[in-house]
Amino acid sequence: MKKKVVLVQDNKEILEIMDQVLEDEGFDVTASLTTEPIQEIENLDPDIVIVDDHIKGNVKGSQVIKELKSDPETEDIPAVLTSTSINLPSEAAECKADDYIAKPFGIDEMIDVVKKNTDL
Repeated sequence: MKKKVVLVQDNKEILEIMDQVLEDEGFDVTASLTTEPIQEIENLDPDIVIVDDHIKGNVKGSQVIKELKSDPETEDIPAVLTSTSINLPSEAAECKADDYIAKPFGIDEMIDVVKKNTDL
Protein backbone atom coordinates (compact mmCIF):
# COMPACT_ATOMS: atom_id res chain seq x y z
CA MET A 1 0.00 0.00 0.00
CA LYS A 2 1.26 3.48 -0.87
CA LYS A 3 2.36 5.83 1.89
CA LYS A 4 0.32 9.04 1.93
CA VAL A 5 1.91 12.47 1.89
CA VAL A 6 0.21 15.81 2.51
CA LEU A 7 2.37 18.44 0.82
CA VAL A 8 1.82 22.18 1.36
CA GLN A 9 4.17 24.59 -0.40
CA ASP A 10 4.02 28.30 -1.22
CA ASN A 11 5.63 28.03 -4.66
CA LYS A 12 3.73 26.33 -7.50
CA GLU A 13 6.88 25.13 -9.29
CA ILE A 14 8.39 23.65 -6.13
CA LEU A 15 5.04 22.06 -5.25
CA GLU A 16 4.83 20.45 -8.70
CA ILE A 17 8.42 19.19 -8.60
CA MET A 18 8.07 17.73 -5.09
CA ASP A 19 4.70 16.19 -6.02
CA GLN A 20 6.11 14.58 -9.17
CA VAL A 21 9.24 13.24 -7.45
CA LEU A 22 7.27 11.77 -4.54
CA GLU A 23 4.71 10.22 -6.92
CA ASP A 24 7.61 8.71 -8.90
CA GLU A 25 8.93 7.28 -5.62
CA GLY A 26 5.59 5.55 -5.07
CA PHE A 27 3.90 7.93 -2.65
CA ASP A 28 0.24 8.95 -2.80
CA VAL A 29 0.51 12.77 -2.65
CA THR A 30 -2.11 15.36 -1.74
CA ALA A 31 -0.44 18.60 -2.89
CA SER A 32 -1.70 22.10 -2.18
CA LEU A 33 -0.67 25.76 -2.21
CA THR A 34 -2.94 26.32 0.82
CA THR A 35 -3.44 24.66 4.20
CA GLU A 36 -6.79 23.27 3.05
CA PRO A 37 -5.65 19.60 3.23
CA ILE A 38 -4.60 20.19 6.86
CA GLN A 39 -8.26 20.86 7.69
CA GLU A 40 -9.03 17.42 6.22
CA ILE A 41 -6.12 15.70 7.98
CA GLU A 42 -8.17 13.10 9.80
CA ASN A 43 -9.96 12.06 6.58
CA LEU A 44 -6.73 11.99 4.57
CA ASP A 45 -4.88 10.03 7.29
CA PRO A 46 -1.40 10.80 5.89
CA ASP A 47 1.82 8.99 6.81
CA ILE A 48 3.70 12.30 6.69
CA VAL A 49 2.97 16.02 6.36
CA ILE A 50 5.42 18.38 4.61
CA VAL A 51 4.66 22.06 5.15
CA ASP A 52 6.47 25.14 3.92
CA ASP A 53 6.93 27.81 6.58
CA HIS A 54 5.76 30.56 4.21
CA ILE A 55 2.25 29.75 3.03
CA LYS A 56 -0.09 32.18 1.31
CA GLY A 57 -2.42 33.67 3.89
CA ASN A 58 -1.76 34.45 7.52
CA VAL A 59 -0.65 31.05 8.78
CA LYS A 60 2.98 30.00 9.04
CA GLY A 61 3.89 26.38 8.39
CA SER A 62 5.59 26.20 11.79
CA GLN A 63 2.27 27.20 13.40
CA VAL A 64 0.43 24.50 11.41
CA ILE A 65 2.92 21.88 12.63
CA LYS A 66 2.74 23.16 16.20
CA GLU A 67 -1.06 22.75 16.11
CA LEU A 68 -0.80 19.23 14.63
CA LYS A 69 1.72 18.23 17.30
CA SER A 70 -0.43 19.60 20.14
CA ASP A 71 -3.52 17.61 19.05
CA PRO A 72 -3.66 14.02 20.39
CA GLU A 73 -5.39 12.94 17.14
CA THR A 74 -2.51 14.13 14.92
CA GLU A 75 0.56 14.36 17.19
CA ASP A 76 1.99 11.07 15.90
CA ILE A 77 1.95 12.07 12.22
CA PRO A 78 5.53 12.84 11.16
CA ALA A 79 5.78 16.52 10.17
CA VAL A 80 8.53 18.11 8.06
CA LEU A 81 9.05 21.87 7.84
CA THR A 82 10.54 23.37 4.67
CA SER A 83 11.97 26.87 4.38
CA THR A 84 14.79 29.04 3.06
CA SER A 85 15.32 30.39 6.60
CA ILE A 86 18.85 30.17 8.00
CA ASN A 87 17.21 29.47 11.39
CA LEU A 88 15.31 26.46 10.05
CA PRO A 89 16.80 23.85 12.43
CA SER A 90 15.78 25.83 15.51
CA GLU A 91 12.40 26.80 13.99
CA ALA A 92 11.69 23.15 13.23
CA ALA A 93 12.65 22.14 16.78
CA GLU A 94 10.52 24.92 18.26
CA CYS A 95 7.33 23.77 16.52
CA LYS A 96 8.15 20.12 17.28
CA ALA A 97 8.62 19.16 13.62
CA ASP A 98 10.11 15.69 13.19
CA ASP A 99 12.49 16.93 10.52
CA TYR A 100 13.14 19.76 8.09
CA ILE A 101 14.20 20.32 4.49
CA ALA A 102 16.22 23.47 3.85
CA LYS A 103 15.59 25.20 0.51
CA PRO A 104 17.09 25.00 -1.96
CA PHE A 105 17.33 21.23 -1.52
CA GLY A 106 18.57 18.34 -3.59
CA ILE A 107 15.97 15.85 -4.81
CA ASP A 108 17.82 12.94 -3.17
CA GLU A 109 17.99 14.83 0.13
CA MET A 110 14.22 15.43 0.05
CA ILE A 111 13.51 11.78 -0.75
CA ASP A 112 15.81 10.65 2.08
CA VAL A 113 14.03 12.85 4.64
CA VAL A 114 10.59 11.63 3.53
CA LYS A 115 11.62 7.96 3.51
CA LYS A 116 13.38 8.25 6.86
CA ASN A 117 10.24 9.70 8.44
CA THR A 118 7.85 7.17 6.88
CA ASP A 119 10.00 4.16 7.79
CA LEU A 120 10.86 3.26 4.20
